[in-house]
Amino acid sequence: MTASSSSHDLRPEDLPGCTLLSLPRDLDLGNCAALLDAAARVVADRAGLLHTLVLDLTGTAFMDSRGVRLVDDIRALLAPGAELRLVAVPDSLVLRVLTLTGLRRDVPVYDDLTEAVTGTCALLGERAPGPDRPADPDAAA
Repeated sequence: MTASSSSHDLRPEDLPGCTLLSLPRDLDLGNCAALLDAAARVVADRAGLLHTLVLDLTGTAFMDSRGVRLVDDIRALLAPGAELRLVAVPDSLVLRVLTLTGLRRDVPVYDDLTEAVTGTCALLGERAPGPDRPADPDAAA
């Protein structure tokens, strides 16, 4: 890690319909408290405007129980009706941890950042097809 980067910094990227937070390589006891504080600031700064928050875990190689708690705590920061989405590399340790802890049942996990970001139509609020919502069968005809 260089002096100019920190595993405690979260630089939000505001995209149409959502805010994206890329999480660091490791999520553990050493950085999760500071990351939660940073995420709380991001959420508070967008009070009333944040409808979807996407956590990008594709660069995360290690996640222990504190990382799971971090994701759940960030979800609790969101206003009622706001959605949390996760992006994780398929067959990764992070995805395995999310699955084993049951968090994956409660929070949508995508394997592609574009799918996670576009999972909601900003204008209509329609969810895109995903693991819990199949594509329109008539569209294939």
